Parts: sequence; structure tokens; C-alpha cells
Amino acid sequence: MRLYKKTGNTIHIISFPDEDVEKGCYLIIDDKRAGRSMIVQVIDVQFANVPGIMEELLREPLIDDPVKGDDIDPFDITSHILYVQDARLLVCKVHGTIEDGGLCSDSSWLPSRTHSTICRLPIGRLMDIVNASIRYPISIGETMEGTPMVIDASILDGKLNIITGRKGVGKSHLSKILVLGLISYGATVVVFDLNGEYKNLGLNLDGERNEFYEKVHVLVPGENFKVTLAQTGLSVVMKILVHALNLPGTSAREFRHIWRFLEERNMLSLHEIGEAIRRWQCNQQVKDALFSRYYTLLHANFFTDNVNESVNFEGLLQNVERSGGGAIIIDLSNSSSVDRQIVVEYILAKLQDLLSQWKIRAVFLFAEEAHLYLRETYWDDIVTRMRHFGIFTTFITNQPDTIKESIYRQADNIFLFNFVNEHDLEVISRAAKVDAETTVSIVRDLPPHHCLILGDVVRNFPIVAKVKPLNVRAMGETRLFFSREKGLEAAQSSRP
Repeated sequence: MRLYKKTGNTIHIISFPDEDVEKGCYLIIDDKRAGRSMIVQVIDVQFANVPGIMEELLREPLIDDPVKGDDIDPFDITSHILYVQDARLLVCKVHGTIEDGGLCSDSSWLPSRTHSTICRLPIGRLMDIVNASIRYPISIGETMEGTPMVIDASILDGKLNIITGRKGVGKSHLSKILVLGLISYGATVVVFDLNGEYKNLGLNLDGERNEFYEKVHVLVPGENFKVTLAQTGLSVVMKILVHALNLPGTSAREFRHIWRFLEERNMLSLHEIGEAIRRWQCNQQVKDALFSRYYTLLHANFFTDNVNESVNFEGLLQNVERSGGGAIIIDLSNSSSVDRQIVVEYILAKLQDLLSQWKIRAVFLFAEEAHLYLRETYWDDIVTRMRHFGIFTTFITNQPDTIKESIYRQADNIFLFNFVNEHDLEVISRAAKVDAETTVSIVRDLPPHHCLILGDVVRNFPIVAKVKPLNVRAMGETRLFFSREKGLEAAQSSRP
């Protein structure tokens, strides 16, 4: 490899056909005379535009016409011409300089063309250079060189993470690896499971229980997840009414009076609230608004007056934390849009209350397709205020434009899978801690189950990783019609 030119933060390198270089890999430019080395990442591979190549390519079809006789090439010029025709131009981005054994961000100096040597920099050596010690390893797959790709679970602590990519490339698969990795180190994880993909994390592919079986708790709203009003509390119910059900301010004040009236008389229940609204002396429009929200809560089948069928969510979280971590899967796959918002408001409000009172330590929240159930104001609220309370969020979505630009800029770690849509590429190019050209160029050509990792977990050096298979019943596969037909044909052909 030979250094060709440098423009700003971009370096062009000439590479020859026998040199193993691909998009996303790292190179080190070692300038012996200057006593410094430059770390660059290949973001694009092009043909070298050598003068005369076009003429040679146009001449070849004419030369290849069948002509009797022998070709005489005593100086083997043809092989050299072919070698030059396949020469490549590597477009690289500078990521730092090694000087006096330390790494710095200086990219202003110019390596020597004549005295510099260029070679591939393995990811393992790169991590050694940046002193990337790992205390709590989570293996997510392998690097481009086939070496293990391991991240530190402690770097997810207190961070905002985003996993995004188009459908079917492995987003939820990666999030399951992170969930299992976190609970293996004693973390408490809450997952908003929109498609019922996480409920079998405690089972292997063959249906046998695995090491996580006792740590995975699946709650299905309306079935094994119901709560009483007394467990919920007035502040949480008010947040549900105002934010999820859009109860007007005047009606909200009347509901607060009704709640306190019943609470003082030890009569707090769904039935008594309905009766109190019916008898309450107030404006008819206020009463209609209260009845409308009351019946919505009633038909959601999430609240109950029967203590025996209710779930103590606070106690469950505390038990999970005391028992050495675990995952609470909120299965929202069969919930309507309104019911989803009620449940999500309840959980987020309860988490905030418990964390603010130090009843639990911290929670890792995984939100699948959060734009379908989180109200707009919650985006910034989760990232800023709730983050200080101890809610550390990972957003998983195949629609990157549903995540606000301010969220991308505050994200600590981003796992980018393949995108081909130009609008989606434009949105993700705003990701913090890396230039847009690197992001768009690499992400556009990623194969399925490969992702570009950005942020603190890779010490701000973008790394391409292949996500490993997972020996659990992930339940994330798309149900196909023709695969069923194929299975039926195979079954019928096997019959005598």
C-alpha cells in the first residue's frame, strides 16, 4: 500500500490486488522518520483512476479477437498492466495519532510518502492501543478478522443506546444478547416487548430451560399483570389519565377530589369510583369526560379490585434486584394502542417513583418501537431527567426518523444495521461521535446480521461486527405463508 494524498480528515491510499483490505477495516500509517503513526479507517474502496487505464480497457476486446499465432511478451509487460488495472484506491478517515506510545486526536500532520509503511491494524490491537480493558464482557459476535467482538457491560451503565436498521437485519437479536448479558451480571432489565419476541428467553432452541429461565419474568397486561388502585397511587393514576388518556385539567382536578374523598373513607375501588362520578356534583361536561376515561380504564382490564389477582410490581422489582438481577418482559403484543399507553405510563411512573425513593437501584429499559407508545415529551424526559433517576434506555427501531435528532446527538452508543433508503441514511448520519460520510458509506453496504458500532463501547472507534447466533427461542422470526406450504409438502412426501 502506498500513501497517495490527504485532504482534511480524508486520506487516499493506493492498494494492490494481493493486499487484503475491505471497507470498515483499520490501517496504521507508520512514519519512522517522524516517529509517529496515524490510525485510519477504510470507508470506501474504488478503482484507482490511473491515466491510460480507459484506453487499455477499450483496447482489450480488440486484442482478444481470435488471431492465429503466438503472443510474444519477453518482458512480461501484460501482467504488469493487468496488475495496475486492478489497483484500488482506499478512501480513509483519520481517527487519531500514536505518538510516544500514547493515542491523541491530532490529524493535522502529514505522513511521509516515501518513508511511511502501511499495514492492516487488527481490531484486537486497536483496542489494546486505546487501553480498552473489559471488566464485564458481553460477547456479541466477531470482528471482520474473525476474532471475538466483546463489549463491556459496565459501559452500558448510565448510558443511552440506540439499535436501528431496516427490517430483518438482526436488531432485536442484538438487543436480546445485550439483555441476557446484563442480567447475567445482576442487572434489572425491563423490556417493552411489542411483538412477543422476548418471552421465551429462558428457553433454548430445543425448548429446554436454560440458565436464564428463573431470571426471566413475563407479564401480560390483562392476564397475569393486573394492579389495584391502592398499589398504583394517585400520582401514577393522574399521569395515566392526563398523558395517556388526555383528561382535561378541570376534569383532572375533580378526579383528584373524588380519589381523596374515597381514600379518606377507605372505599377506594374501581366500582366506587364509578359510583362517585355518577353522584358527584359537577359540570355535565366534566362528568362526561370522567366517565369516558373511567370506562377506558375499566375495559383495559389492567386494573382490578381483587387483591389476589393483582401483581405487586414494586415487590417484583425489589425481588429481582435482591435475587441477583433478571428481566421483566412486558408483553404488549396483544394490547391495543390505548391499552399499551396506559401500561407504559404506569410502568414509567412507578419506576420513577421507586427510583426517586431509592427503593430500587437502577433499571435498564429496552423499548422496542418506542414511537408507537411513548408520547412525544417522553423522549427528552427519559434521556435527561429519568436518566438521572437511574433509568438507562435502549431504543430499538426500524424507523430512525421517529427518533428525534437531539436523541441521536445525546446517544452514548449506537448500533447501526443496514439501511439503503437515502432518507434513513440521512437521518442516521446525524449520529454523534462520528462523521456522516463514515456512517453512510459503511452502513449502506452492511450484510444482514452485521452492524456498525459507534460510541463508548468501542472507545469512539467505529467497528463493524457480525452478530453471533443465539441459542434461545428468540420468537422474532417473521411468519411466512410459503414456508408453511413447503413444510406440508415435506410432511406429505414422507408419508407411506
